Amino acid sequence: MSFLEAFLKDVKNVAILGHVRPDGDCVGSCLAVYNYLEENCPEIDAVVYLEKPSVKFAYLKYIDRIVSDFGTDQSYDLCICLDSSDTLRFGEAVKYLNAAKKSLCVDHHITNTGYGTENVVKGEASSTCEVLFGLLDENKISKAVAECIYTGIIHDTGVFKYDCTSAKTMEIAGKMMEKGINYSSIIDDSFYRKTYIQNQILGRALLESITFHGGRCIFSAISKKDMDFYGVGSGDMDGIIDQLRITEGVECAIFMYETACREYKVSLRSTTDLDVSKIAVYFGGGGHKKAAGCTMTGNIHDVINNLSDQISRQLN
Repeated sequence: MSFLEAFLKDVKNVAILGHVRPDGDCVGSCLAVYNYLEENCPEIDAVVYLEKPSVKFAYLKYIDRIVSDFGTDQSYDLCICLDSSDTLRFGEAVKYLNAAKKSLCVDHHITNTGYGTENVVKGEASSTCEVLFGLLDENKISKAVAECIYTGIIHDTGVFKYDCTSAKTMEIAGKMMEKGINYSSIIDDSFYRKTYIQNQILGRALLESITFHGGRCIFSAISKKDMDFYGVGSGDMDGIIDQLRITEGVECAIFMYETACREYKVSLRSTTDLDVSKIAVYFGGGGHKKAAGCTMTGNIHDVINNLSDQISRQLN
């Protein structure tokens, strides 16, 4: 019996939660659990509460069953929390965690606060989907579940190019490929393919990017006004930070976009030993040593100056 199935003893209903602005690892891990339960524990009533995912993940089975309206009050025997380092990241859906009899937190962020009744947090893992794989019965992983797990792994490893990729990561990805998934299509359609508008906003961000600290850092910002002009949302910002990160000579890349008046979602990436998780935690966020994020308020100049000060403490 797998770890997950053992934890489900005497459980009749389950809430599955992921973080706000769900990325590939979040969507993949949430739907992997849901599909696994549907196939192997049909007696359990499971619901995925998640903000509406990007259409690029439409190939994942049962994505249409995700509930994005958190208006209904409901208590559950178990709440499974995925890919979130703290409870604030669940947004309004946190009420399902608070009302649950017990909770299971599955994550790979080193800044995880251990908020679950049971916490399975492995900071060395490439993704939450990699951690989740170890909690399932490998023989019971279907093609649909494999597609979800593979999606999470490729998105959090940048298709196996980030430092978080390990031999174990590759081994698990290989096992998912053996389940018969169309891995090349998953990579192209969910990771690389962009709409014309997404390419436009990427071009705008690159064109207006600025280097500082002698070219060792780069940042770019998109205002709410510009987002409204192009008709883009948070999901259309994928890939911008990674393009900034590979700029020659850059050790730290910063991308931020305005989520409300003078409020910014900040993404940080490091290409050296500079630990951006420490910077993110300082400003109330979290993440990994080389990939982290936070939310900051103020005008763009205030935000970047505050970030620059924290970065300089490590660069020096």
